Amino acid sequence: MNENIKADLAKISKQESLLVFPGFDEATAWQVGSLLRAAAEKLNAPAVIDIRSGNDCLFFSAMPGTTPANADWARRKRNLVNLLESSSYAIGLQRELGQDLPALMALDPRDYASHGGCFPVRVAGVGMVGTITVSGLPQREDHKLVIDVLSEFLRVPLGDASF
Repeated sequence: MNENIKADLAKISKQESLLVFPGFDEATAWQVGSLLRAAAEKLNAPAVIDIRSGNDCLFFSAMPGTTPANADWARRKRNLVNLLESSSYAIGLQRELGQDLPALMALDPRDYASHGGCFPVRVAGVGMVGTITVSGLPQREDHKLVIDVLSEFLRVPLGDASF
């Protein structure tokens, strides 16, 4: 099992280095959010989609079947990614390997969740400028939905970094 976790962590690291935007603004967020919603609809997935630049909400969608708890999960995942600048799924997998950063940092689990679905938005030459969060599917699937849509949008093949 640890080998599967380590393999996913290596893939996520590569995903984070590949999926970098040339620029990111409200129009980009709307396009990505719309693609995420369409992809979730194809899966018939009850998902909350939340795209932010800092704390500014640029896109939000709560699909049929979601509850306020999904939006709260998105908030908690987003808080963690904003603090650690790494995918929430990677942080959760590191916890499974015994490296529980949120616990070491005494972060309140009510406000920080190390579960998959939040991905850092990075801009080339700038760094992290926001987050893209999906909540409502199992955590690996939340993460996969985000990276698959970003790969398509950015026209960056993931190759061996795909799930």
